[in-house]
Amino acid sequence: MSNKARPYIFYGQTQSLCEECLTVVPAKILFQHGNVYYQKRCAEHGVQKTLISTDIDYYKRCKEYLKPGDMPEAFQTEIKQGCPHDCGLCPDHEQHSCLALFEIIDECNMHCPVCFANSAPGMGNPRSMEDLEIMLQTLLASEQQPDLVQVSGGEPTLHPQLMDILRRLKASPIRHLMLNTNGIRIARDPHLVEDLASLKPGFEVYLQFDSLKAAALQNIRGQDMRNIRQQALEKLEQHNISTTLVCVIRKGVNDDEIGEIIQFAQQWKCVRGITFQPVQDAGRNEVPFDSAQGASRSQHRITLSEIRTRIVEADNPFGDTDMIPLPCHPENISIGYGIKMGGEIVPVTGLLPREELLKGVDNTITFEKSAGLKDAFLKLFSLDACSEQTTDNLQTMLCCLPRIQSEGLTYDNVFRIVIMAFMDKYDFDIGSVKRSCTHFVEPNGKIYPFDTWNLFYREKVRGK
Repeated sequence: MSNKARPYIFYGQTQSLCEECLTVVPAKILFQHGNVYYQKRCAEHGVQKTLISTDIDYYKRCKEYLKPGDMPEAFQTEIKQGCPHDCGLCPDHEQHSCLALFEIIDECNMHCPVCFANSAPGMGNPRSMEDLEIMLQTLLASEQQPDLVQVSGGEPTLHPQLMDILRRLKASPIRHLMLNTNGIRIARDPHLVEDLASLKPGFEVYLQFDSLKAAALQNIRGQDMRNIRQQALEKLEQHNISTTLVCVIRKGVNDDEIGEIIQFAQQWKCVRGITFQPVQDAGRNEVPFDSAQGASRSQHRITLSEIRTRIVEADNPFGDTDMIPLPCHPENISIGYGIKMGGEIVPVTGLLPREELLKGVDNTITFEKSAGLKDAFLKLFSLDACSEQTTDNLQTMLCCLPRIQSEGLTYDNVFRIVIMAFMDKYDFDIGSVKRSCTHFVEPNGKIYPFDTWNLFYREKVRGK
């Protein structure tokens, strides 16, 4: 008697979300045709099969980069219903706030089809300085010395007290401060740029960028932003304000530009790197009819692995060994560091042999030959590395790597590529969301993981 084999490998089991009703449901993890899928089963809406990764080897590699989570100093809620219904943070969460977001206004001067916050002109709602103080004290109670805080919105540069907010945060124990902006005011207001330059060092602009093409920008942002982005970069370059280009990636729209964007970014002294973000199916996320051709929104999703493959196959220095899982949240963040030398970028990660990174037990990254190198690696490859501290961490590493001379290295020499994927109803994974380290801080005195905030809490909390 011969047994009939299933057409896939059953790798494991997790809990995800029904894509219709957002109920927590069981999900099989399947390997099939070189891809990773979740096969979910909802009692009401039946079986759903969703693509999670296009790279089985990298998916498995992520599990090898797990490290013990860093706990916050304080939790804000109790465990009652179980994840994801006790956010705020609850004691069942496995990771502190590597990156904390302060949304200071809902008003925006754009109406982007992919806005996860559903911001738009006329929404107003600037947070007061009292609100900001509650948010800051909530974060300080949780983190004491927060690694990285990003001021966001809406469009935060529309807040009437923007500089008061930034200066208050700069005077706190926050190690590195970022401003998340579409660049319109930076392009048009030289006085604002001068004020922002006064916040250096330890300050960075997180500049919405997305594409070099008008059609892609029209699809993602609803308008051609090329001139605005160029003018904003020129102003930031003039004052050498550290800048990260942020590219929301939509499948079939701008995913073919990834290599070209990396080459473009290298031309700017002020640019410290690029963050690629697959579109999160939350908030607005409209699919224009003329480009969708009747397709569902899920068919315009792109996975972290697809973006990573685009990077390593493009004409740039970052190869397969250079883009590694971020140890604090490996399934959802891939990161690669390099240094600018003589007009070229030398990747750092590729200089560290993989077998050395993964020696040891319990999937913990250890360096048997150099404890100093291990410490520098763990500090470098975390989200708090988006700061001038990165220079010190790189120098420690490079002392152990004779191919690179680290004398005179500053933050101006840093160039990083990050892929940051936020989970939505398609790829939601209970295990991964517990490791989420990118969090929203709210005036209600609570802290929410990015993924669950946009899926479950934004409308409920803001509605109150």
